[in-house]
Amino acid sequence: MMELYPGYLEEHFHHLNPSSNSMTTASTQFVTSRRMGIYEPNHQMSMWDESFKAESSQNTSASTVLEADAKLDNKLLDVPHETFGPSKKYDQEANKPSEKIQRRLAQNREAARKSRLRKKAYVQQLESSRIKLAQLEQELERARQQGVYIAGHLGESTLGLTGAVDSGIAAFKMEYDHWVAEQCRQTCELRAALQAHVSDIELRMLVESGMSHYNNLFQIKAIAAKSDVFYLMSGMWKTAAERFFLWIGGFRPSELLKVLSPHLDTLTEQQVSAVCSLQHSSEQAEDALSQGLDKLQQTLAETLTSYPLGASDVGNYMEQMANAMGKLEALVSFVKQADLLRQQTLQQMCTILTTRQAVRGLLALGDYFQRLRTLSSLWAARPREPA
Repeated sequence: MMELYPGYLEEHFHHLNPSSNSMTTASTQFVTSRRMGIYEPNHQMSMWDESFKAESSQNTSASTVLEADAKLDNKLLDVPHETFGPSKKYDQEANKPSEKIQRRLAQNREAARKSRLRKKAYVQQLESSRIKLAQLEQELERARQQGVYIAGHLGESTLGLTGAVDSGIAAFKMEYDHWVAEQCRQTCELRAALQAHVSDIELRMLVESGMSHYNNLFQIKAIAAKSDVFYLMSGMWKTAAERFFLWIGGFRPSELLKVLSPHLDTLTEQQVSAVCSLQHSSEQAEDALSQGLDKLQQTLAETLTSYPLGASDVGNYMEQMANAMGKLEALVSFVKQADLLRQQTLQQMCTILTTRQAVRGLLALGDYFQRLRTLSSLWAARPREPA
């Protein structure tokens, strides 16, 4: 059997080191430019202040002479006023950079305020989900105490199958529904930000929020895999059209890169090369995981048929089932590695792209998944001919 060790994917992506036009570089450049914007005007103001002091000292000595000459000619009394006149012009020019800094700081404060509001709303949503989950677990516990087994009414997840409801899967389904709603909200926010031509600071915050949102999905999937890995791999928590593209409990990273490419028409040659390299590495990792999964299926089938079918030896039968159960535990590892590949591909893609390109990429992904969900709804509501 082909074994995939935990560090396989990290080694697979080790050779990729896209650096140009990266979001990290863009962030560093912004911080540098911001510092320059703060300190350079102060330096200029200090230079103006020194020159002003020098002129003032000269004007003071000149005024002394003028006071002496004033006794001979009173017309020279207006000279000091003309000498000190240019200082007002220096003060006005010195205030211009300061006003620019104040506007920039105001923009930063507004972007930070909006980010705090988004985080506060998301925390409130999570708290509401936690309360609902606690209530659901209480109801399930009461049902177990009464010895009642109920059908798992979890939207599309049952497809007519009945059995005891797993509290972990019920929690995952609820959290995933909230995740989808939040993704729709973020997609609308990304679209509005691009149309409004907001600053790069706010765009960067939107990208970080979007990436954090995908990371949350991988975390709740890891918990669900421990509860019922078959449920997760079957894709019953997704819509019908999404299940059509399912690969080990999620999307294929290489396919999503193909979805993004048409929306990134401003890539440099170095970016195009980095994206192609990432595409190739993703496909290789996907092939390795697929081959490992095929090998697991083969060994599982051999385990189940190693003992003659129809035999009545209970001891051998239970030993056979125990071996099969041990092999199935490897499925959890496959789901985790597949999600790790998805996560690292998204992170590498954001590293390759600039901030504005990354916003367009996240917007394209959000629209793509939303259209798959819409297609599923239309398919379910299609008119059917009588049987």
